[in-house]
Order: sequence, then C-alpha cells, then structure tokens
Amino acid sequence: MKILIQGGRVIDPASGYDEKADVALVGSAVVAIKNIASDFVPDTTINASGCIVMPGLVDLAVRLREPGQEHAGMLASEMAAAVAGGVTSVVCPPDTEPVLDEAGLVEMLRYRAERLHQARVFPLGALTRNLQGEVLTEMLHLTQAGCIGFSQAEVPLANTQVMQRALQYASTFGFTVWLRPQELYLGKGVAASGPLATRMGLSGVPVAAETIALHTIFELVRSTSARVHLCRLSSAAGVALVRQAKAEGLPITCDVSINSLNLTDVDIGYFDSRMRLNPPLRQQRDRDALRAGLADGTIDALVSDHTPVDEDAKALPFAEAEPGATGLELLLSLTLKWAQDAAIPLGRALATVTSQPAAVVGSAFGPLAASVGRLQVGAEADICVFDPQAAWVVEPSALRSQGQHTPFGGYELPGRVRATLVGGHLAYGG
Repeated sequence: MKILIQGGRVIDPASGYDEKADVALVGSAVVAIKNIASDFVPDTTINASGCIVMPGLVDLAVRLREPGQEHAGMLASEMAAAVAGGVTSVVCPPDTEPVLDEAGLVEMLRYRAERLHQARVFPLGALTRNLQGEVLTEMLHLTQAGCIGFSQAEVPLANTQVMQRALQYASTFGFTVWLRPQELYLGKGVAASGPLATRMGLSGVPVAAETIALHTIFELVRSTSARVHLCRLSSAAGVALVRQAKAEGLPITCDVSINSLNLTDVDIGYFDSRMRLNPPLRQQRDRDALRAGLADGTIDALVSDHTPVDEDAKALPFAEAEPGATGLELLLSLTLKWAQDAAIPLGRALATVTSQPAAVVGSAFGPLAASVGRLQVGAEADICVFDPQAAWVVEPSALRSQGQHTPFGGYELPGRVRATLVGGHLAYGG
C-alpha cells in the first residue's frame, strides 16, 4: 500500500524539522519526505493542505480497564478514542481487570489490541502480586511477555523494604519502575488540602503526601541506581524536588496530566464530580509551577491520564464518586491550548506528547524504539494529521471512549485531528 500525504506542514519535534512537504509511505514505513520520487504512484492520497503532519502522539497513562475477551467492546472503544485523538502509542498501567501480574494476561492484552489494528499498546506489569504490595511479580517473565516497565498504578507501596527490593531487582536488569509519588496514609483524601477543601468539608490530601513519597523514592534511587518514572506530579513543591534530583543526576523522568496542567481546585465548583480526580486538583500556584516545569523540561511528558468511568460511578456525591476522566481525545487539543496560553513554540509543545514521552520509554519499545514519536525517513509510519485552525467544542456524549466523563465538557479547544495512521494503516479519518 502506497500513501501520499500531500501539502501539509511537516513537524518532527525530535529532529526540529518544520517545513511544508509531502510525505510518502510504502507499507508501514516512511520512505520520503519532501523529495518524492517522480515514479511514486500512491494508492491513496491524503490532502493535508492547511494541516500539520506530525508523529503520532505517545500517551504514557491510558487505563484500559477490562480488556479481556468478555470486555472486547471496551478495549475497541478506547482504541478508537486513541486514534480519533491522534494517539498511536499508549502505555497501559497494570490496574486492569484482571491485574497485569502474569505473563499470560499481558500476552492476551497485546494480542487483542493488535487485532484491532489501531493504537499500539505497551503494557506496564504489576510491581507486586495483584498490586497488594507484599510479593514482587516475576519481572523477567513479564518483560518477556511484552511489559515495558513495572508499576503499582494508584496503589502506594507502604512497605519501604519491598520498594527497595523492587528497585534493586529492576536496577540489576535495567528495568524502569513507574511510581506515582503518594504517601499511603496522607493520600487518602478526596481533594487537595487548602481553604476550598476546608470550606466544602472535603477530606484533604496535603502536598506532603507527594513530597514525602518523592524524598523516599529519591533516597532509594540513590542507593540502587534504579531508573524511575514519576507519574503525574501535582504540586509546585514536587516540581522543585524533581528539578533538584535531576540536577543531581538521578535517573528519573516524570509526567503531568492534562487535568493538573489546565485546572485548579476552584474548578470543583459546587461539588462537581467530574472534577474528582487522582491526583486531586491543587491551587493555582501549583498549576503555574507545573506549566513552567513542563516548559523548561523538568517535566518530561504531558499525559491524558485517561480513566474511563461509567455513569453510575460518577453520579454520586463528590467524595463517593470514582476518580478519573476520559482524556485520549483531548490530549492534542489541550497541548495546543497550553502552548497558546504560555506562548510555547509549537514544535516544543508537540515534543511533550511525541518524542519526549517516547524517550521516557526508550529501548523498552523494542524494534520500534527508533521510530516511536518520530517522523523521519525509515521510521514506522505512525502519523497524526490535524488542522490547527479548526476549533471544536467538547461534547462528552460524542466522545468514543466508554467513559464519557470529562472536566472539559463545553470547552472550545483548538486543533482537530483529520487523519491518524498506525504503521502505515489509516486508522482514523482520511
């Protein structure tokens, strides 16, 4: 199959390439950019006039919930949401049902995702059996089954000795451990500690829940030299600690969610359960520090933190509602919104959802390691084509995810995806 993407502005954040050019694909690979051979005859031509042609987005936080055979429809919905948002690679935390703590479960998830011919799925294996925090999983077997790292998802490790052993083992084999920095007991509230939570009578999660966990993680990284990816920072103090740790040379990376980057605790309004999120929305000074940290490179990647939640779980009082929101179809547009608000150059902003998250995963992508998050000759043809001038209003009922709850309902956002290709296959639009 030969495809020509014609007349678009091609941006490859990894190399800094930014020029109006045609892109030629043969099979699953990019064979030419700009200098198209005169004898190249495409089977399909995609008109990208007025559009930006970029690498497919790489999202480091996408929950697939229940991807087993009896829930194949949910997996299909989430994969359809991914490509509709220009996302071609997703990292799936292990808190699926069942938990990804055995090689057979990982292989089943990958097999079912591959059969859909949509976004690529890269699973994280559970760090401990059933995420219970007591017995380590067989990391080597899970890696051989396709896991790119290991995580406790949203379940903090209370036992520091177990965490130390996990990092020692991971360091020995070169695995990366993905941890959300949250102290178990301080992190049991439903809103960020502060005047608003106090007035509303909501149990608070203090910033110390994040900073104490970060101090513990950094001490263990110093003693083990393990690579750690910190998931979804939420506070200004957390950003400052990460900046110091990186300056020290610790092997750490981190991300922030579209929710924490764009919203504050004030957006909870009158107990709006759509704003019930993990981590909880913090104050404006925290949001500003997160934006600055993403802009200056302290924070490596922007993620959707996609968590499909059904109607019954959200239609409850704020404190009882299940935390989470859909985000796959919003990641690109909210990246563009941040870039506009903060006057960030477009290529720099797009790097936070393409080449930089790809670099976080690095060689764990296997044979695709040199291609994911890049748009270059010889790379795998994972491509997003979007119209930067097309604004759209977020209508939750129109989202493809089975979880249609989002705190951004009614927002007018920039950038509309026109086409998404995964491995040279037209997965969305055309």
